Amino acid sequence: MDNYPYGEGANKHRRFQFKWFKIFPWLEFSPTTECAYCFPCFLFSTKPHGKCGSDTFTVKGFQNWKKVNDGKDCAFLTHMGHTINSAHNFAISCVADLSNKSGHIENVIVKGNKKAVVDARLRLKTSIDAIRWLTFQACSFRGHDESSESVNQGNFLEMIKILACYNKEVKEVVENAPGNAKYTSPPVQKEILNAFARKVQKTIREEIGNNKFCIIVDESRDTSKKEQMAIVVRFVDKEGFIRERFLDLVHVKDTAALTLKNSICCVLSDNNLSLQDVRGQGYDGASNMRGEWNGLKALILKECPYAYYVHCMAHQLQLALVAASREVFEVHQFLQDAIFTINVVSVSAKRNDDLIAEQAADIARQVDLGELESGRGLNQIGTLQRPADTRWSSHYKSICSLARMFSATLSVLRSLANDRSLSVYARGDAKGSLTKLLSFDFIFILHLMKEIMAITDTLCQALQQESLDILNALDLVSSTKVLIQKLRDTGWEPLLQKVNSFCQKYEVELPDMNGRYVDLSKSRKRHDNTTVEHHYRFDIFTVAIDQQLQELNSRFNEQSMELLTLAAGLDPRNSNSFDIGEICILVEKFYPADFSNQERDQLECQLSHYAIDVCNHPYLHISSSLADLTRRLVQTGKFTNYPMVDRLLRLIMTLPVSTATTERAFSAMKLIKTDLRNRMGDGFLRDYMIVYIEKEIALKFTSDEIIDLYDLLGSRRAKLKLIGK
Repeated sequence: MDNYPYGEGANKHRRFQFKWFKIFPWLEFSPTTECAYCFPCFLFSTKPHGKCGSDTFTVKGFQNWKKVNDGKDCAFLTHMGHTINSAHNFAISCVADLSNKSGHIENVIVKGNKKAVVDARLRLKTSIDAIRWLTFQACSFRGHDESSESVNQGNFLEMIKILACYNKEVKEVVENAPGNAKYTSPPVQKEILNAFARKVQKTIREEIGNNKFCIIVDESRDTSKKEQMAIVVRFVDKEGFIRERFLDLVHVKDTAALTLKNSICCVLSDNNLSLQDVRGQGYDGASNMRGEWNGLKALILKECPYAYYVHCMAHQLQLALVAASREVFEVHQFLQDAIFTINVVSVSAKRNDDLIAEQAADIARQVDLGELESGRGLNQIGTLQRPADTRWSSHYKSICSLARMFSATLSVLRSLANDRSLSVYARGDAKGSLTKLLSFDFIFILHLMKEIMAITDTLCQALQQESLDILNALDLVSSTKVLIQKLRDTGWEPLLQKVNSFCQKYEVELPDMNGRYVDLSKSRKRHDNTTVEHHYRFDIFTVAIDQQLQELNSRFNEQSMELLTLAAGLDPRNSNSFDIGEICILVEKFYPADFSNQERDQLECQLSHYAIDVCNHPYLHISSSLADLTRRLVQTGKFTNYPMVDRLLRLIMTLPVSTATTERAFSAMKLIKTDLRNRMGDGFLRDYMIVYIEKEIALKFTSDEIIDLYDLLGSRRAKLKLIGK
């Protein structure tokens, strides 16, 4: 105020001084009552505490200005008190708390919520990291006894303990976790894994984009005798790479074509994919798959007439090799004898140990003689491998192991044949196998099949590559035919030299090649003048190779598929077959839904420039396949000038080659759903396989992304995000 009023009575010459505000900032002056008050005490003093004048600065008001400048007896100082616990000082601290916004109740609640959210996310992140690691390693989650008294609570809980040991914050939030937010229960584990699987499927859908794709389907039984159907999508991504992604695993009640078709449609719909965008379908050749009228192929073609069927080439090769081997009696008998010998030598652990010891001694002897090179990774000790009926490449590995361990096998068989502690039957089996191994017929066919299978095994391995396109696969088949034909024309003499050298090394009697061959299946009176060399060269060597060529030609006949024949002209590396007219026929006949009339005219114009431009491009000579060439051109931006050509090439490369990806998926299923885990549910198995097989995608997800998705999948008792965040 400009002027403060004078008091009455004894204070009529005294009045309130403005400077007191600076000395005592708690003062307040009321113009109405013309008295001074203590603002903090007025707000926070509950009631007078009984002392004289205790209500002066809160109720009555102070007006005795003479008492202010009274030294140590100053009324203001007396009101403040001489201790920190005085009523006035308590009120002052209350005012300070009121002025501190961070101490307000709403802020205290927010701080508490924020800490609870941070702790909950850290606790959940620990569980996510444990599940991610266990899934990538195909390990089980739960243990037999997960009680707190258990020594081994299972992989998941034990992993949580290890993570907590190396981080104090993790240890604190894990040990002090509330009962409703531990994030370690089996349902939570499955929900987290489901969040991973959904994220993987969403990423695959984003990779496909608006491109066309092909489906590769196969089914197999798991360890609990349930029929599981694996679905793989094949497509070309934005960078020009061919991708084969494991999309889903579906439990089907039966393998009827209609059941499989409905399941496939459901999976595509769940992933926001349309059956009308399918441009290829690949199966292993089972009747319920490739049936012309009621097979899965026919049912899908009714829905989408451009989903062209391609028989799994790896399966075709296997059928060709099996059929060819059965047509030649000597080869069939050799395979039977080889399997019998392997079973005799490897039937028990003791015999297998003896075989390994003999092999180690034989390798050491050959290294000393300089017959083998020594070095890191060389001369590994192994065992004889048994061939599998459904994997023809395993026959090649079996034959190679038998040839490599021939000396050790002979030593073990001789030891068994002379071991009197064995039964007569066991010694008889060993002598029979020994007689077979030391025959010229066995050694000759051993080397012959090794030569043939070395050629076909290269094709078998190539056909299982994900990045292989259909045109390059046909080129590999043609190259294999050429190599087998070359073996037929020029391979007899080198093969005979190898066989003779091998026989001399193991003291096997060599037949007289110019002598007369005696066929035991014919009577002696009907014997002709066939020589031994003629028998081995023409009756076995030539016939075995011809059977291989005949089966390859009948099962891999490019002319049987007009689509592939016309598509072969798309490869500019084959300048002689690059025919723009045939390519236009290909588009008009097989892909009318993907190109309008105007786009077909643009395609014809772009093809002529594309052929000239690409033929002069350096990548043309270093590309191993059409897919490799296309990818290189996409990366250099060449296809920006030829968008129609780019679209057509992507459609051709989408066509499936083999079902190798589904086979690898079922191999993973055997690791995941074992005999000890045979009660694993279908949903859990499905999510587990998606994350395990597509771990390349799952590795890119951060824990925060999984937490946010997990929070959206259901209502959570504990908050994982602040409101408004």
